[in-house]
Amino acid sequence: MNCLLIFDHLNDIIYTKFDEKFANHITEFAANYGFQSEIPREGCLDSNVIVQMFSPIITSHRIMNCQFGNSYTSIQCEDNLSMHFDEYMGYLFVLIGNESQLHMKKLLSVCVTMVRYLCGPDIYQLKAKEEQTVLLNSLIDSWIHLHQNNQATLVEAIEQLFINSDLSSATIKALKESVDKLSALIECNRIHALILVQNKFLSLYSSQNAKELSAADVVFSVILCETVKERSTISSYQVLLAGPEQNPKCLPHVVHILPLSEGIHLMYLIEIGNAAVAASLYETFCHLHTMQQVQIQREKETLQPAFENLDLATRRLNDSLKKTRNSLIENSHKQLMKKWDVIKKKYQEYLKNASDEALLRAETLALGFLENLKELLGLTSVDSAILQSSVKSVKDVANGVHDKLAAFDEFLKAKGIQNFSFGSSDSLTFNKYLEEFPGLVHFIYIDRTTHRVTTPTLDFSSEEGEFTKKKIWSMVNFTREHLQEGNMSLMWKDSTFNYAYFLWFEDTSGAPLKPANFPTNISQSPGILCEDFYYKLKELCFPKMAANKIRCYELFCIHLGLVTASCVLEQTRRLSATIWELRGHPSHAIDLL
Repeated sequence: MNCLLIFDHLNDIIYTKFDEKFANHITEFAANYGFQSEIPREGCLDSNVIVQMFSPIITSHRIMNCQFGNSYTSIQCEDNLSMHFDEYMGYLFVLIGNESQLHMKKLLSVCVTMVRYLCGPDIYQLKAKEEQTVLLNSLIDSWIHLHQNNQATLVEAIEQLFINSDLSSATIKALKESVDKLSALIECNRIHALILVQNKFLSLYSSQNAKELSAADVVFSVILCETVKERSTISSYQVLLAGPEQNPKCLPHVVHILPLSEGIHLMYLIEIGNAAVAASLYETFCHLHTMQQVQIQREKETLQPAFENLDLATRRLNDSLKKTRNSLIENSHKQLMKKWDVIKKKYQEYLKNASDEALLRAETLALGFLENLKELLGLTSVDSAILQSSVKSVKDVANGVHDKLAAFDEFLKAKGIQNFSFGSSDSLTFNKYLEEFPGLVHFIYIDRTTHRVTTPTLDFSSEEGEFTKKKIWSMVNFTREHLQEGNMSLMWKDSTFNYAYFLWFEDTSGAPLKPANFPTNISQSPGILCEDFYYKLKELCFPKMAANKIRCYELFCIHLGLVTASCVLEQTRRLSATIWELRGHPSHAIDLL
């Protein structure tokens, strides 16, 4: 990546992340065209210079988006350089680089998602709080590193360690005891405890009242853990998790990450605030932003449903806030609803009489309404007291987990490095299983109901490993482009290998399902971190069925070039039908709990 810029609605810079080459290029360009008289320190950029240079294109983008609803998503420049645009809550994200279109689009989506996890709908926190900027930088760097080196992150899935039932039970028991003790110490009964080993999922225990931890939130937790892997002490953060629903809800959590030993991390995710308030507050932010966009076009046909959605969201927020017992929240709540009553009347007046004066007044009042929403977000989603007060208790209960798992420490480290692989002497079951698939070089199997991936561990340190890695990454990227075009079955070859990719659906009994529709030109990128592509795909392919009653699977295979196409097909069928034997159990969503 060369540069990421985030502009607010006034086209002012609130966040920058760039490499030295980009900084030097902009500095030279600014000096040549008289944008600045003084040369900044090496590796630094003057935000005023960035605003001057990019303001015309940012303004153009906003006009195309707001007035015509048809903004551009990317611009191709000379020397393979491209600019990509995305918008979130009125803030414009601009990514500049020379990677492939597929990678740039994915990276930009991930950047937006990371901002949502850290700031929710109030992106201005990036400018107001330096610690948020520092953490965002680390999260982006960690995702880039994992995306380039970790198969699970590449396909946005969860890789689980292969361990026996006794160790699995011991781990769950240790986590349960620690959660019960922590719950009593901090008087909170909504806690998740998660252990990761070299970015692989070992075990999760959630207290009974905690909201379900979604697969996307687990993937985010892996990336967050990667940012602190070199630290020897506890790291604590406040984040807004997506939650288990299809649309993200920005649920506030305190996260503590503790190293149990090298490469093994214990995470506690403590749910704070009120989930109903958090969900309705985020929904109100979203609909207010939509309203602010459509009212610029002055079209009743689009403004009417936008207003109705905002009114409904505000009523839900009002209902959820009535149940809170906090004087600061109650006062902010009263101010919010007073402003909304006036704004609502002005919108209704415009919709009835087409009064431009009423709409202008509503637009002006909406700015104050937005500030009230931000105030409520801070009051309901940020709790520094819990973050600070829970640190000691977390350390105490984590010591108990460390002691109970100390005997398995070396084994877990070894499994983290090599979960299972071709030819490994300690994977007799795996090798015996693979004897039935001659010519198979590598495979990646993903259950898109639980988003768990099964794949052999690869050693990328050797020349042969690096060669295979390039082939795997190229294969995945190739299939992603074709999947967006609606191609769910692919077979191709190069001078070395045969490649195969299949995506298929089953009902809850395991019977195959044939899509009613085959969507093409899907704008969303395959994955789950930014949005659940596979849930959306199920809705598009089966419009008359409930998506949660449809199972989805992916299988990538690499075979030696001499293996025939018919043999590849036969092996992929058997591999997909028997992969559960390798994992030791069929795949069910409850396994993650």
